[in-house]
Amino acid sequence: MTLNEYQRKSMRTNIAHGEGDTMGLLNYALGTAGEAGEVADIIKKHAFHGHELNRQDLISELGDVVWYVSQLAVVLGISLEEIAKNNVAKLEARYPNGFSEKDSINRKEDA
Repeated sequence: MTLNEYQRKSMRTNIAHGEGDTMGLLNYALGTAGEAGEVADIIKKHAFHGHELNRQDLISELGDVVWYVSQLAVVLGISLEEIAKNNVAKLEARYPNGFSEKDSINRKEDA
């Protein structure tokens, strides 16, 4: 499945009222933050509380993050593939030879 196919299929549970819906933007932005927090909490409990790292829980929570990001993009009129391509281009410009600490420290603000 491509990112755009996922985005199309995931829209069946979208509650926003079309592109530019302010309440949809707010709902999906806060949902993204909330689900990312759940991912962080699972990892925190593994790293600091002695819990086993539950791969299935992480897959589920990461899926929720992807869903919220996908729906946020829908409200903004942006495809997930456009987001992914833009991100890869930004990272290639920022780190042309792969990640390095030197490039990270000296990177331009716009890259």
